[in-house]
Amino acid sequence: MTETLNLFYEEPDPDRWMPLDRYPRRLARRLIRGRPAIGGVQRLFVNLRAGLDLLGAPIRVNDYRYAARHPDDVVGIVGKPHVLDKRRWKNPILCGPGLYSHPCDDPDLLTRLPVRRLLVGCVWMRRMFEPYYGDRLAIWPAGIDTDLWRPAADESKDLDVLVYDKVLWEHERHERELIGPIIESLRRRQLRFEVIRYGSYREELYRAALRRSRLMVFLCAHETQGFAYLQALSSGVPIFAWDPGGLWRDPDYYPHRVRFGPVTSVPYWDARCGMKFLDAAQYQERLDAVLDRVEKRAFEPRAYVLETLTLESCARKYLEHVAAAREP
Repeated sequence: MTETLNLFYEEPDPDRWMPLDRYPRRLARRLIRGRPAIGGVQRLFVNLRAGLDLLGAPIRVNDYRYAARHPDDVVGIVGKPHVLDKRRWKNPILCGPGLYSHPCDDPDLLTRLPVRRLLVGCVWMRRMFEPYYGDRLAIWPAGIDTDLWRPAADESKDLDVLVYDKVLWEHERHERELIGPIIESLRRRQLRFEVIRYGSYREELYRAALRRSRLMVFLCAHETQGFAYLQALSSGVPIFAWDPGGLWRDPDYYPHRVRFGPVTSVPYWDARCGMKFLDAAQYQERLDAVLDRVEKRAFEPRAYVLETLTLESCARKYLEHVAAAREP
């Protein structure tokens, strides 16, 4: 019988003004805003659980008492570092992804806790973490629900281009130098398009937009996995991706704490997925070629996801990391 896997994930929700006030605040948020949208790190956990369920792998979630009574059992702590401090862990830990943006947030992690293996989302992130965590690092992406994110019939596609705006920093400058010129070029060509902004939509609305779209222009400076563009690929929508490369420019770290590069906005990618551009000028140079290849059905984005990033295949790889974490 397969050993039950111990998983831990919690969203931080501390008391703010008085003990236990997090509970009425949580209820008030739900009544006012509705069900909260799933963030990227939570999506890692949700998709891991879905993949493990498809494999029939038994799991135990957030059972701190069990972990304390069975200190030799591996625990998988997926995301949100406050979980690391909820108890004095003695269990071998499979850590991540999603705990830290950079190791300088916890440089003593490997000596402070019994971490056997630490997972990061992609190759460039592993390179950034290696000077701190060395050979205990491994790469693991969460799978994509390819049944939920699936292609729509051609007759439902009334949008030539969906522009996905995930420009997180210096948005005003990028609006002037990148986003505006991109939108103007679509207008000049009399293409049908819509713009969707990261953080301002529900997944079901995004899924509906993808079902209507023939191509997605993806605007993001860097990604460690990138669920939105991978969901588009799974939906059969090729990507024209802004991939400026260069340094990791998260303003919480750059340039005063960290200078690391190169990074990429599409860490999971091959020629079947679409094309990339470096800046607004290269976008203009390559747009007609991308549109021509879309018209000729030259891209096969869903095939890439089915080959590399299904829920089952990624959950199976996670179990391999669990087995490695059991080794002393």
